[in-house]
Amino acid sequence: MPAIDDLFLRLSRSPFRQKFHLGHREYRYCLDKGEEEIVAHAADFIRERLAPAEPVNDGKQTPMRGHPVFIAQHATATCCRGCLSKWHQIPAHQPLTAAQQAWVVQAILHWLRLEMQRPQPPAPRRKKDPTKDKQLRLL
Repeated sequence: MPAIDDLFLRLSRSPFRQKFHLGHREYRYCLDKGEEEIVAHAADFIRERLAPAEPVNDGKQTPMRGHPVFIAQHATATCCRGCLSKWHQIPAHQPLTAAQQAWVVQAILHWLRLEMQRPQPPAPRRKKDPTKDKQLRLL
């Protein structure tokens, strides 16, 4: 079994990792930007936020939303050095090698490709503004 398949089999057994999915905005972002740009973003995020031996705010450096790569990092346990150690056997307290960074990006891209095969999530519903309701009359 290829290493990526083994990783995703193990991740599939984690209820925490399985709860992550792209929302409407992140799904659209992937469609609009394309795979090449998303991969470039992933490589940049990993190099800047995860690759140093002692990342700034390690364990809290990856937001839970806001970019498809951030969501993919949580889903693939590539969000912090602790998760990299536990799930990917990449030791903490030393810089990530180029090969390790490539592995992380590969895992993120694999997850994103799987997510993009799912139906597009519905757009968020806007809350109705009662001040704009023509039926509302001030007494």
